Amino acid sequence: MRTMISIGEISLELAKFSPEQTVFADAVIVLLHEGLGCIDMWKEFPQTLADATGTAVFAYSRRGYGGSSPAPLPRPLDYMEEEATYWLPRVLEALDYRRIILVGHSDGGSIALLHSGLCRDNRVKAVVTLAAHAFNEPKCIDSIRYAREQFLSGVLSTALEKYHGNNIDCAFWGWCDTWLNDAFSDWNIEQQLTGVDIPVLVVQGTEDQYGSKEQVERICRSIGSGAEAFWIPDCKHSIHLEAPIPLIAGVTGFLATTQAI
Repeated sequence: MRTMISIGEISLELAKFSPEQTVFADAVIVLLHEGLGCIDMWKEFPQTLADATGTAVFAYSRRGYGGSSPAPLPRPLDYMEEEATYWLPRVLEALDYRRIILVGHSDGGSIALLHSGLCRDNRVKAVVTLAAHAFNEPKCIDSIRYAREQFLSGVLSTALEKYHGNNIDCAFWGWCDTWLNDAFSDWNIEQQLTGVDIPVLVVQGTEDQYGSKEQVERICRSIGSGAEAFWIPDCKHSIHLEAPIPLIAGVTGFLATTQAI
């Protein structure tokens, strides 16, 4: 089910994926997409996750992505903190559930962590991050520079246009120009993560081209005993597309163990 929600004058597209058999009617999983993502770029993963967990799954496209309202450029260097503390809380307010699990990919994972460390919404019971970042590093910058080359050549822009339409420049340059900005080179959210006091599953592929293993180590170290690392071998950055079976097995096991739903 696809709909639009309004936050002031801004409209965000929202999709609900209902499980084949509902087990947890008062719980919901909210997906936060990557820096170039949107609802449709999750592909089959939301429905598969809903069916596996027996829990409704919501995904939304952030401002400047997919079919949501455009965003002004350039993006502020603290755009992820803004998403975590302003936009995400308002999306969650529109969802009438007592228990919320945040599942974020890449930028979305960092936003989920920031929200949990800074906002302390008691309804949010756990977080799952997929290839999230806690700091900027050369490996990430090199991969984004390569993505910029692919976009300018037309290869990546053609692939993204079918998902973002008129938002393609908002989506790509808003993400790319921020991460490659010299002033963003020392971006780091480790201090904010010390405030996270709910269970966190930190998932990363062993071959992730956007982040080193140190990302996982430092996220877990900042959060402490509540964080658990989960490595998926022979997997790159798009874990939900490259390795959905082991990922969903890991997520369902984590949710059962922590009794988050």
